[in-house]
Amino acid sequence: MGPYVLRGRRDCPTDGHRLPLVVVSHGHGGSYLGHHDLAEFLADAGFVVAAVNHPGDTFSDMSRAAEMSEFVERPTDIKRLVDFMLDDAPDAAKIDATRIGFFGFSRGGYTGLVLAGGAPDFANANVPCSDPNLPICHEIKLQRTPMTLVRDDRIKAYVLADPLNEFPRARELENVSAPIQLWASQFGGDGVLPETIPALANALPKRPEFHFVPQAAHFAFLAPCSVQLKQIAPEVCVDAVGFDRSAFHAHFDQMTLRFFKANLR
Repeated sequence: MGPYVLRGRRDCPTDGHRLPLVVVSHGHGGSYLGHHDLAEFLADAGFVVAAVNHPGDTFSDMSRAAEMSEFVERPTDIKRLVDFMLDDAPDAAKIDATRIGFFGFSRGGYTGLVLAGGAPDFANANVPCSDPNLPICHEIKLQRTPMTLVRDDRIKAYVLADPLNEFPRARELENVSAPIQLWASQFGGDGVLPETIPALANALPKRPEFHFVPQAAHFAFLAPCSVQLKQIAPEVCVDAVGFDRSAFHAHFDQMTLRFFKANLR
């Protein structure tokens, strides 16, 4: 599919009943294909996996990526995806509505924390505003009233990879009770500072299952790139010398599966 190589077959029948569901939220400017290897791995293990492009903040549509509205709409996108998968998807009757998990990367990790009950504080978060002329930088300064953000208690377990941490204190996370597996790269990137993920782990009311990935930068959590994608987007495909993304993902996918199996019984 474009520069991506997927292992699968279009429109193959879904095998099984009362299957667990995992929904996927991509990062800033990403796409629903960015974590296809994890989706394939979970599907092979008997999960239904569904991913969407977030309108306004995806590779083909960046029209609202620099606006506060995108941070409000992302959790709603995922809630609507869960609604669709349980009510209107062709395989809705085969999904167990009591076993729903979430995977999110970068801004997708922020999305998951909101769905879990987090209340972001953009003005005080340790997230750099690289260009003060961006609309979101002005909107943060002018924010006067709390935003209405969507929570979804149907989601029972979360895997978050290098989440954008807009939750500077424990009080913004006091309502988060679902189990979380949290991954941190050593170097961070794309607005995620390395020190913010351990800070998030310490601020959560229930200690997450925490994993630190040495020699990894932010985009190491994206699926290993095809030859074509490396030529198109080397900035998200090339890792530090000595870091083997394929070997890391073999471990990462296995640990994610183990976590979901343990928490979506």
